[in-house]
Order: sequence, then C-alpha cells, then structure tokens
Amino acid sequence: MMIRTLRTFSLLLLLLPLGLRAQVSLVNLSGTVKSEKNQELLPFVNIQLLSPADSSFLSGTITDEQGLFNLSDIAPGKYLLSLSFIGFKGLYKELYIGSNSAYLDLGALYLKEDNEQLEEVVVSARKEALSAKMDKKTYLPEDNLSQSGGSVLQTLSQLPGISTQEGEIQLRGSNQVMVLIDGKQTAITGFGKQNGLDNIPASAIEKIEIINNPSAQYDANGNAGIINIILKKQDASGLNGQAGLSSGLGALWVRKENLPGIRPQYQATPKINPSIALNYRKNKMNLFLQADHLYTESLNRNEFVNRSYDDGTQIDQQLKRNRNTHFFTSKAGLDYQLDGSNSFSLATYFSRKSIKDYGDQPFFNGRTGENLRLWQFLEDEVLTAIMGSLDYEHKFPEPGHLLKVGYRYSFDREDESYFFDNKLPSYQSKESFHLIADQKVSDFNLDYQRPLQHGLLETGLKFRQRIIPTNMQFNPSAQHSVLDAGADGIATYRETIPALYGNLNYEIQDWEAELGLRLEYVDLYYEVSPGHNTYKSDGYQYLQPFPNARIAYKISDRDKLSLFFNRRVDRPDEVDIRIFPKYDDAEIIKVGNPALKPQFTNSLELGYKHAWEKGSIYSAAYHRMSKAQISRIAIQSDTSNLIYNISQNTGTAFNSGIELDLNQKLSKWLRLNANLNLYYNQISAFTVLNRYPKLSYYSAPAQDLLSGNFKLNINFKLGQFTDLQISSIYLAPDIIPQGKIDARYSLNFGLSRRLQKGKGEFFINATDLLNTMVIRQEINADGFKYSSANYYETQVIRIGYKYKF
Repeated sequence: MMIRTLRTFSLLLLLLPLGLRAQVSLVNLSGTVKSEKNQELLPFVNIQLLSPADSSFLSGTITDEQGLFNLSDIAPGKYLLSLSFIGFKGLYKELYIGSNSAYLDLGALYLKEDNEQLEEVVVSARKEALSAKMDKKTYLPEDNLSQSGGSVLQTLSQLPGISTQEGEIQLRGSNQVMVLIDGKQTAITGFGKQNGLDNIPASAIEKIEIINNPSAQYDANGNAGIINIILKKQDASGLNGQAGLSSGLGALWVRKENLPGIRPQYQATPKINPSIALNYRKNKMNLFLQADHLYTESLNRNEFVNRSYDDGTQIDQQLKRNRNTHFFTSKAGLDYQLDGSNSFSLATYFSRKSIKDYGDQPFFNGRTGENLRLWQFLEDEVLTAIMGSLDYEHKFPEPGHLLKVGYRYSFDREDESYFFDNKLPSYQSKESFHLIADQKVSDFNLDYQRPLQHGLLETGLKFRQRIIPTNMQFNPSAQHSVLDAGADGIATYRETIPALYGNLNYEIQDWEAELGLRLEYVDLYYEVSPGHNTYKSDGYQYLQPFPNARIAYKISDRDKLSLFFNRRVDRPDEVDIRIFPKYDDAEIIKVGNPALKPQFTNSLELGYKHAWEKGSIYSAAYHRMSKAQISRIAIQSDTSNLIYNISQNTGTAFNSGIELDLNQKLSKWLRLNANLNLYYNQISAFTVLNRYPKLSYYSAPAQDLLSGNFKLNINFKLGQFTDLQISSIYLAPDIIPQGKIDARYSLNFGLSRRLQKGKGEFFINATDLLNTMVIRQEINADGFKYSSANYYETQVIRIGYKYKF
C-alpha cells in the first residue's frame, strides 16, 4: 500500500500542475433572437434557463426592443435553454457554461415557423476577459499577518514560488520579472527591471497577482512571469475608506561586530507608516485618494568580504550602510460614467523617495592585519515620479463586449549626489560625483474584447516611446583621485516600441484552448557623448513574434490538466547599459555596457490541479531556455586589485523545475499552506569581450546546480476575532554567474485582532525571529576569488492599527 502511494505521489510530481487559475463563480449570458425568415430582430421573446434533470425553472428574462437578452449571475454547469414567442416555433437547447469567463455571448439565435430544430448550442466560458491570465494566483496582503506594516518586497518574499535577493524578487529562480501597477508598467516599479519594491508600503496594496504564463495581451518582457500589484480603491456608495498606522523596530542587536575604526552600525531602527485611503461615490461619479508615507531607518547593508588573488594578496573588507528613507506615494483620480455605455477614468500617481546612506568601508591586509584604506561616504538620493493616465471605455450592448483606449505619461527623476573621503596611511582625499537621470515615457494602448459563442476574442495595439537623458559629473581631487575622470559625461537612452496582439480563447465541456500572438518591434539606441574614454554609441532593432498557447483537459469537476507554451524577451534596461562606473563599493565597481542585446526565452509548462472538500493541491513542471542571458561578470583590473562587475550577454541558460502547492483546512481553527519549488539551473560555458576599463576577454566554464525553496504558512483562528500565523522560508543553495549563493532560512510570526465590530484591526508581527537570514556568496574568476556574507537588517518587530469606515 505504501509503495503504491509513493508511486502515485511520484507520478503527481512528474505531471506537476501548472494551473492554479482564477475560476469565475458566476457568468453573464447574452445573445440576440432573430426571425430566420427575414432576419428581423424579435423583441419580447421569452427566455428561460431550465434544469436538465427535471426542466424546472432556474432563471429567465425577455429580449429587449433590439432583440437582445441578458441572463446574469448564472453558475457554471449544464442547462436547458428555452426560447418561446407567439407565432414562432419554440426552441429547446442543451447548454454548457464553463468557468473561464464572466461573460458569454451566444450570438444570434433564430426562431423558425417549421418543425426543424437548430443544431445544438454549446457555450464555453472563460474567466474575466480583462485578466486573461492562464495561471494567475491572487493574494491579499491582509492575509499575510507576518508582514503587515512592511514593504511590498517583504510581502512578496512570503508568497509561493518567490524569493528575494539584494532588493529584487526572483520567481522560480529568475529575477527577470515584470512588475505592474494596476496592470500597467510605471515609473514606480520600473519599465525594465523591477525597481523600488523595498520602499513601497504594503498598506497601499489591495491585492497581488502572480502570472507565470502571461497571454499576448501583456508586454513581451519578463521571462519568469509577471507580478501585478493592485492599489486600493473602494467601490461602495458614499464616503468610505481606511486609515492605518504601524510602527516597528529593526536591527535589535549586532549580528557581527564592525571591523576596527568605523562608525557604529544602526540598532533599534524605527519604522513608521501612516496610511489613508478615501473613496466617494455618488451617482455617475467616483472620486478616490490613497496616500502612504513610509519612514524607515535601517541597516541596509552590512557585508563582509574576503578577497584572495593569485599573486598571494589577501584583502578583508566590510561595507556598512546606515540608511534613512522617506517614501511618500499617492494615487488620486476620478471615474465618471457618461451614460450606460461610455465611461472614462482620470488618475494621477505621485511618489517621492528620499534616501540618505551613511557608509563606511574599511580594507585590511588579510595576512598581516595592516590597515590599508578607509572609504567613508554620504549618498544623498532623491527619486521623484509623476504619472498621469486617461482611460476611456465603451461597452457594447452585449455584456463583456468592450473597447478600451488609454494614454499614460510618466516622468521620473533620479537625482543622486555622492560625497566620499578616501583615507590611506599616506594621504587623504575628498571627492564627489553627481548624477541626474530623467525618464520620460509615453504609452498609448487600444484594447478590444468580444465574447464569442465558444470563448473570447481579445486584440489590440500599443505604442511606447521612452527617453532617458543621463548626466554624470565627476568632481575629482587635485591629487590622488580614484575617479575615472574620463568616464563621466552625458548619455541618452531612446526606446520606441509599437506592438500588436491577438488572443483567442475557446472552451467546450471538457476542453479549453487559448492561442495568442504578440508582434513587437523595438528600436533602441544608446547615444554616448564623444568624450567618453571607453564606450561608443550603440543599440539594436528587432521585429519578433511572441506566441503563447494553452490547452487544458477537464478530467473531472475536481481535476484539470493544462499545457502551456510561451516565448518572451528581456531587454537590457537603462541601468544595465549605463556607461558610468558606480562607486557604491570602492573596490568592486559596477559598470554598464551599451553593446548589450536582448535575451529571448522559450518556456514550456505542464500543469495539474486536484481539489477536494477542504483543500487542493496543484503542481507545475516547467522548463525555460534563455539565449544570451544578461548577467554581470566580475573581472580584475590588470593594474590594481580593483574588481569590475560589467553587464554582459553570457551563455545559454536553462531552468527546469517543479512546483507543488498544498492548501488544507485541518479543522475549524487550523489551516496550512505548503509550497515546494525545486529547479535545476544550468548556465552554459561562454566567452565575452569586456571593454571597460580596457579590452579583455573572459571565459567561464559551464555551471549547474539543483536548487529550490520551501515555504510553510500555518494559520490559527484563536476564537472569533483573533488570527495567528507562523510562517517559515527555506532557500536552498543556488548558482550565480561565476559562483554560488548559500542556503538561508527564516521564521516569521503574525497576530491580528479584529475590534469595533470588524471595522478596526490591531496587529503585531515579527520577521526573521531567529535572525538567520544571512546572504553568503562565493565568486571564482580569472586571477581572484572572494567570499562574502551580508548581515543586513532582516529582523523587524512591528505593531499597528487600521480602521475601516
């Protein structure tokens, strides 16, 4: 018996379902009735939905003056559809309504005067058309008790299949994730790679969607998938909203003492997050306002590095950043219903992030303990983002038949000043540099969707123009400058992307299918000022198809098997291309590369889901292949021990894995969720040409490693009004270019208590209770190797209160 059970479980892992997908619970059914003889529309036809078992009445309506009928709030299942009208032959039709769409259009139905019967009408349904997400998983931040009052990044770190590394999220082992706000790319989270998630307060978020296999409706970038962050917005009539306040302390004790001679690490760092969301709805108008302010002090980085060179040199160093952050974000707007068919929305987004980093970086001879150098700095950075959007929607008479037109304009500025003291035994110098980068983005989109008799048609176009002029100015000292004075200057990033897409969904009783195609043209040019000492202007163009496909078989009401295919692209973002050396680390320096090209990824996924009365299990077996992977490669300068991390297109990368998610209600007071993600990472051998700081070739052997992560959430109901959550995360060792990252784990806790008849809520939580989330890495390159351990702030205790009105 045990052997049979193990075999069954092994087969389940091999099939691994992909498809935890949102299923609609109620469907809106529509159609028109005509006379077959003269094609005239027939008003006041009697429409009835009957039980197939006994023909009992379930729902009904009549056609309007245009012959249109609409039956709302119909549960998926099998039915009989009855049409009757004086002078015409009545009709009985077998009807199947699926669970993939909230809207379904039967098209034209014809009444006859003779005895012929119409062919059988089989109706498919698809989920809400606007989402069209194949395996969308939706999570509410309020359900994540252990992260209440924290940032979006901290909330995401608890979700299935997601891990975090150096302020970025990874989905199934890849950081190539497209992050959206309300379904759109914005300056707040970045138009290329993800940005700023560690500073967006979770209190501003209504829900989070994870989409592993996006349809053609979405932009083609992000090979690992999409994270869609939905901001709060109320729909109730009158004035309503929510206000909250949370506070906390982090870095409760020193995990590893400083190296000698530098300023103390931040301890007992405060966190304060007031928030408010207001909504006023009356008649045809809806006004909304949401605002959050997050103030934090944090030990942003506390990394100890040991470097060893082939010539015998050993260097011990520490990079400590004490960070002060103010982050304000707001959303305000107006929804207006012009009439029953036309509406528009006007919205504005504003955010301002002010960061001050007080840093120390000492260097010592690893053999003798001699003090070699002390680098102390102040990094003062202000990031301001403004976005305005105008959206128009036209509803055709048939429910779910829509035309949407939208325009968005974004402007954001990165204003950074960096002041440092470079102290050596023989001399000292004071230097600085200043960066201003303005990003201007215009987006126009047109989207059309129409429910069909057996599914849904979506199509549309999008046009984007993105310009980022960047000005970096170095201010070197008169003597002993460490700045590369010829590497500053002016550069401009220009990107133009027109795209067309079409997506067709089809469903009958046991089968579902989706086929989509996005055609995207990209013209990217990076203009470098002629005075730069290394790089020249560069860019690329392409016209590429990006298909997606899905086929699913309903084994039973509780079992479904799905197969997906996707082709996607990851274009190098402006920060990957940026030509200016970044001196955040005095001796491990980041530099971009304007010769970068996009990486293209093909992915295949097989999915299965099984549900039972008190739980469900889903799994996914997936495989991704990415060509010309974008990575940073560490090389040594031939004149010093400086290391440069340079953006490059490296070899082909493979990621194959399985994901298993179990939800189970064990009792009235106990529920658990367990998520296991195992993947095999491979990076093929490659050779690249580095141009900075001088021409050199670098070759790397192939790498491979079995990695993954495991997450467990246990939720307790302690009476009617109190909830307790304990969660744990384990991240297995993984490979990175030229090295690996070690395992890490954490234990988290959260408690909430509802007050004031459910309108108020008090919460307390703690992250990384055991203070174990330390990032350890090893890098092996030509001529050197180094190991690092980052003891940054991970343990935070928070308390808070929020009130709904």
